[in-house]
Parts: sequence; C-alpha cells; structure tokens
Amino acid sequence: MDQVALEKTIIEKLSKVIDPESGADVIRMKLVLDLVIEEKGKATYTFRPSSPLCPIAVPLAVMIIQAIGEVEGITGQSITVVDYVEADKLNEILRSVLEN
Repeated sequence: MDQVALEKTIIEKLSKVIDPESGADVIRMKLVLDLVIEEKGKATYTFRPSSPLCPIAVPLAVMIIQAIGEVEGITGQSITVVDYVEADKLNEILRSVLEN
C-alpha cells in the first residue's frame, strides 16, 4: 500500500475513534494533526487533546495508537502530544509504550 492509501486508511480508522465526552470522532474534532506516512510505513502525527486539562487525554491517545497500529502496512508510530498541561510527561510515557 502506498503512502497516500495508508493515510486514507488511517483517517478512516481514526474516524471510528470516538471522544466519549463529545460523542464526535477524533478526525472531526481535529485532535490528530500533521499525519505523515514515511516511506517505510512509519506514521508520524500530533495529538492535541480537546482541552489543556482533558481528563481523557491518556485513554484517547492509547485508542489512537491502537487504531493506527491495526492498519496493515504501518511499521511504527511517532506521536507528539501538544497543548496539554501534562504533554511532556505524556509524550515520555507514549514514547516508552511505542518502543516496547
């Protein structure tokens, strides 16, 4: 699958990841930004929780990672959390999760 097809498949998959507080999907809410698929299939993207104090930022990030990980052809992921009060800590945790 080429990069454009992978990106389309990821967006379709993420449109099924629902923010339980709003009932809207993470694509419609523009919570996943700057999605880039590298040549070897690594997905790099930014996650912006709905508010700086979003109480479900961690589970939403995990759901996004899981959804992207289910896409055939994705060989790895790099997620960067922004505009969140605990972004540095969450980025560190998510990097650790993705490395294992």
